[in-house]
Amino acid sequence: MASVRGMELEQARKLWQVEPGWLNTATFGLPPDPVWTAVQQMLAEWRTGEVSFEVWDESVGRSRAAFARLVGVDPADVSVGAAVSQLAAPIAATLPRGATVVVPEVEFTSILFPWLVQEERGVRVRTVPLDGLVDAIDSGTDLVAFSVVQSADGTVAPYDEIVAAARAHGALVVVDATQACGWLPFAADRADAVLVGAYKWLMAPRGAAFAYLAPALRERMRPDAAGWYAGRDPHASYYGMPLRLADDARRFDISPSWLCYAGAAPVLELLADLDLAAVRDHDVALANRFLAGLGRPPGDSAIVSVDVPDAQARLARAGVRAAVRAGRVRASFHLYTTEADVDRAVEALTG
Repeated sequence: MASVRGMELEQARKLWQVEPGWLNTATFGLPPDPVWTAVQQMLAEWRTGEVSFEVWDESVGRSRAAFARLVGVDPADVSVGAAVSQLAAPIAATLPRGATVVVPEVEFTSILFPWLVQEERGVRVRTVPLDGLVDAIDSGTDLVAFSVVQSADGTVAPYDEIVAAARAHGALVVVDATQACGWLPFAADRADAVLVGAYKWLMAPRGAAFAYLAPALRERMRPDAAGWYAGRDPHASYYGMPLRLADDARRFDISPSWLCYAGAAPVLELLADLDLAAVRDHDVALANRFLAGLGRPPGDSAIVSVDVPDAQARLARAGVRAAVRAGRVRASFHLYTTEADVDRAVEALTG
């Protein structure tokens, strides 16, 4: 079975048209051919008015179903949106005055700011080092928020241990899986909410995002952004009273950008059909090839961060595109990355 799955992965890897040297999926992912084709088709239909929007809207349902399959949850528990912070906002609004939120101290702000803006009404945000997050969860913790994989350096959080600690103290768990979903298998339904921006490792157009919202959490939430698309039947929710929202996670949907979801549907369906463990093994093997070439020990992430003098100029001269922050290289490796890409980067940084 493993060899069949591996063959499927190799076939899938032929679907990208990438210029050599792209090591920056942690900033944005690149579309496979079916995404490019779907987006071009919609642009042509929009330009000429060939179809009504209901045709484009089918891609939202396809995307929701494929995302649910990818992370192993019920599509009825998935809400669609545009960005992680927007998906987090109604969760943050449920916190009572005096609630305490624990977050890693060097955390991407989309999973930090939504809690901080609640401080004016008495919510307390406590930041701790990621490696101390498990021990920091106590009886006074109401919610724990963290990224499954850290954007800054690719550190993979101890997901199961954090969830176990939160459950032991009755705390909610909200995770940002933007830098994990698409390459790292994890049990999404162990958390209360899993929020994902789809334009990185899911390789969809920017503007598509997904939230797994556990039913018990949804009971505490209010759909403050509700519009026609949150209706029980969106097409019967265009005008007038009464309030008639969906009974499931769709009540937290916002009206989608059809162009983004036209691109999201085919790539999510592609990823959901692959063996995600094989994707992880492929990505991490390339990351470790990069680390080995620089004399660093291996890791467990598809994102790595290394300190190399004059890194930005060296990579630019070699045609390698990676994120560079104050001389520190953040390189990321995905399905379309090749060993030649890795070796080009290593040569640029060591030559």
